[in-house]
Amino acid sequence: MTAPMLFALLLVFCAGVGLGWLGHAARAGQRAVRAEARLAASHDNERLLRQSLSAASEDAARRNSHAIGTLVDPLREAVGALEQHIRQVEHSRINAYSGLREQVAGMQRISHQLSTQTGQLVSALRAPQVRGRWGEIQLERVVELAGMSRHCDFDTQVTATGRDGGVRPDLVVRLAGGRQIVVDAKVPLTAYLDASGENEPRLRTEHLTRHAKHLRAHVDQLADKAYWAAFDPSPEFVVLFVPGDPFLDAALTTDAGLLEYAFGRNVILATPTTLIALLRTVAYGWRQEALSRDVATIQQLGRELYTRLSTTGTHLDRLGAQLGKSVEAFNQTVATVESRVMVTARRLHDLEIGDRDVPTIRHVDAWPRAVESADTSD
Repeated sequence: MTAPMLFALLLVFCAGVGLGWLGHAARAGQRAVRAEARLAASHDNERLLRQSLSAASEDAARRNSHAIGTLVDPLREAVGALEQHIRQVEHSRINAYSGLREQVAGMQRISHQLSTQTGQLVSALRAPQVRGRWGEIQLERVVELAGMSRHCDFDTQVTATGRDGGVRPDLVVRLAGGRQIVVDAKVPLTAYLDASGENEPRLRTEHLTRHAKHLRAHVDQLADKAYWAAFDPSPEFVVLFVPGDPFLDAALTTDAGLLEYAFGRNVILATPTTLIALLRTVAYGWRQEALSRDVATIQQLGRELYTRLSTTGTHLDRLGAQLGKSVEAFNQTVATVESRVMVTARRLHDLEIGDRDVPTIRHVDAWPRAVESADTSD
């Protein structure tokens, strides 16, 4: 084979190869174009899907946000109200704490003042003169609370002569029937105040025992004075007034036989409570005595009235009898005048001498009622 033929064959082969490559390139380009188109379509679909998902997400978010807002708004309002209430409570707590602090400070001041005044009162009550005057004032108040009046139902600081000379009790109460009750106030407080300020039980008991002995000594003093002999008539006892129930209770705690001992010596231990009951009983007896006097007076007046009514009845009966006789005499006179005088007057009227008719004189038909004789026996 010649060179031109080989070259021609080579050209043909190269042309075939080139055509094949061109065809393959063309097919590859078409596939690339289709692939690019599909890729573009895929991108578009992905974009559309993203847009759809975004729109769906936004819509769902809006719906969820609305639903959550619907649920959260009341909770937000409640939380706001709770926060406001908490602020008010905190404000009130601060004000209350401030007021409480002021009150506590005031109570501290008052407690200090009370402690000071209590100390002064205790110091004052340790003085015998102050204790005595305080007991007398308490006694007068108790008597007034019982409904009695000074210088009417009772007298204070009355002086009399006893077996051993002059005596002057704190109070004399007048009873019904002219009797009197003598009351004397005693305030044995020294040992009692010592016991009140003592914390050790043994020493406290010792002070209370001494307090009971002081009260027993006052009982002996009053019994020895024999007030019932100085005030006559008077019951044979005297009332020892203790101006506080705790004072007598403290003495009876260590000396249980103190009341019996006092009764044996004609002394009655009385506190404000028991003395009021005693004096109210006395006042009731006084009223009963007054009522008895009034009843006796009424009975006497009734007897006098009965006697006077009996005498008046007798006089009325006599007057009625006299009135009856007067009526009888009047009727007889009327009958005489009618039969003797008026007949002539009527005849003269018939003769037209007089202008007026002659009246008829009527008899008196009413008679006095007879009074029954009264029984004057009692």
